Amino acid sequence: MEQLALLPEDIGQHQACPSPDPNDYDRIVVFFSGGKDSVACVLRLLDLGVSPNRIELHHHKVDGEAEPFMDWPVTAAYCEAFAKHFEMSLLQSWRVGGFEREMLRDNAATAPVCWQRPDGSLGTKGGDGPPGTRQRFPQVSPDLSVRWCSSYLKIDVGARVLTNEPRFAHCKTLVVTGERAEESAARANYRVFEPHRADNRTGKARRWVDHWRPVHGHSRADVWALIERHRVNPHPAYWLGWGRTSCVNCIFGNARQFASAKVVVPEQHARVDAYERKFGVTIKRKHTLEQLIANAEPYPMEPYWIAIARASSFKLPIVLENWTLPPGAFAEGCGPT
Repeated sequence: MEQLALLPEDIGQHQACPSPDPNDYDRIVVFFSGGKDSVACVLRLLDLGVSPNRIELHHHKVDGEAEPFMDWPVTAAYCEAFAKHFEMSLLQSWRVGGFEREMLRDNAATAPVCWQRPDGSLGTKGGDGPPGTRQRFPQVSPDLSVRWCSSYLKIDVGARVLTNEPRFAHCKTLVVTGERAEESAARANYRVFEPHRADNRTGKARRWVDHWRPVHGHSRADVWALIERHRVNPHPAYWLGWGRTSCVNCIFGNARQFASAKVVVPEQHARVDAYERKFGVTIKRKHTLEQLIANAEPYPMEPYWIAIARASSFKLPIVLENWTLPPGAFAEGCGPT
């Protein structure tokens, strides 16, 4: 495949690496969380001249169709507003029952995956696997069988959509994700471009799926520079002081983040705390959540942004006339190692 030329702002910052030509694909799928890196992936595609109507944003809902438990209440709405502004399609997918049901498994099978189709119908697959028991939160670990939230609620959900949705058969699909080398030693070893785990180009269905990480070589400063150039209004988490948009109660969070989450979504915090007590197994292993935040100071958060983050709708503009860097832009990331 043809290697894409670097954009002007990339010259001197990133080494050229094999990259796909987006025009060589029938579909371009961006796994879109609403965080800065997935936003940057979309902006990168636009800068490369990809038409918005060729980009599908796929958002994996961590809590499924259930009420917010681990995720930010506003995240799905922010993703919808972003897609609407840029005139892109947004399709959502989830594991039935979300995070909470998977965590509470007790000699039961993992729930099936559901996904939206462009015609408004739903696809579904799974739920017939072997029984298993969790009864504990995912643990901070590079091992995805232990840190099961990423594998069961995001990675596997996306793969099941690609492998079981008929419209991905007999065509070429480019999957785009926002992992960056700067985030961790493990992510530094990810390939920028490779066949996706759902690829089956030599099989009967001829499902050709490539995986591209277009901002893998970007620093955090590069990502924010790209967002600033497009004047995109970041996810409310960054306006509250978070340096990374994942779950509001992400297991990688530090004391200040968990203390801040208790202020923003006290009802979700209380449920997490109650489950720690029930399981007798904490998220942080050595400390309970309450012990962790006992002496932690929450971020200096504005009530206005707390209300926005708690809402199930997002009515603010996606592009700002007077763009400013959000307080959390260069705060601690607290992400995968």
